[in-house]
Amino acid sequence: MDIIKILENTVAALFGIDAAYFALAAIGLNVQFGYTGLLNFGQAAFMACGAYGLGMTTQYFGVGLWWGILIGLVFVVILGLLVGIPTLRLRADYLAIVTIAMAEIVRLVVRSVRFKEYFGGSDGINGFSRSFRDLSPFNPAAQYGIRPFRYSGYSFWTIIVGWSLVALFSLLVFMLMKSPWGRVVKAIREDEDAVRSLGKNVYSYKMQSLIIGGAIGMFSGMIFALDRGSVQPDNYSRDVTFYILTALVLGGVAKVRGSVVGPMMFWALYVFSDNFLRELTKNQPFEVFGFGLIQKSQVGPVNYMLIGLGLMLLMTFRPQGVFGSKEEMALDGR
Repeated sequence: MDIIKILENTVAALFGIDAAYFALAAIGLNVQFGYTGLLNFGQAAFMACGAYGLGMTTQYFGVGLWWGILIGLVFVVILGLLVGIPTLRLRADYLAIVTIAMAEIVRLVVRSVRFKEYFGGSDGINGFSRSFRDLSPFNPAAQYGIRPFRYSGYSFWTIIVGWSLVALFSLLVFMLMKSPWGRVVKAIREDEDAVRSLGKNVYSYKMQSLIIGGAIGMFSGMIFALDRGSVQPDNYSRDVTFYILTALVLGGVAKVRGSVVGPMMFWALYVFSDNFLRELTKNQPFEVFGFGLIQKSQVGPVNYMLIGLGLMLLMTFRPQGVFGSKEEMALDGR
């Protein structure tokens, strides 16, 4: 078993692009769930808004890549209004149900044959990232960094942009939650009836939080799309939201550092488990007392099983995560 390879890949995953776009999505989800108490189980749909807003720029609208940010924001606002208007006046569990359905509706619409002219169907959208690549000061054929942090020029450029956005939005959310607006949304999480009795428009604050968190998640989808060089509808399934939520809970909700460190730890653990199992089954199935428990083809499903088991243990023994507190995890279901 190549222990050095496993450790190198694990350490590299801490600062890789996957951790960066998960951190961006978790920061947005933290605004909604951690600070405001909105049970949004459809963050992947807001990520898709950013990815498709970016992908549709050159192919369908004939405009520059920077317009993708504006187009993505328009998609986010429309989606936030469609979801929030009928549900934000109701209990939090209604929002959870609606956002799960909303994420699936968005995925099925963009992959449908009916709208293939605009969204590319199940093939997705390709060939839109050239202008972003042209902005890179690095040679795409060269390797940058030191082991285990060695990346191609394009990957290195994407990682720098991704983590720069993480730093920017972390600072923005930190300052926002120290402002009067942030104190109001945290009070809504604790007792919205008390906030309403003080004359605050709770519905308006919830809508603002939903859209702000969705807009941050939008940038996560953009980074993901730029890294892959394509937009595929099945990359924004409901599973993605639950992985992001797992990473957020691991780091600690209602803590900015938790929404950054959590995704880093999540991907490090995921990569370590995946690499360890692949090394374990590289030459033959892993056996205990003569029983072949894990074969090489089963590594992926087993790894997801371990993630689920880890989440169960986390919620049992430390539901507040690494940096969080149990008081800020308590939701009354309203």
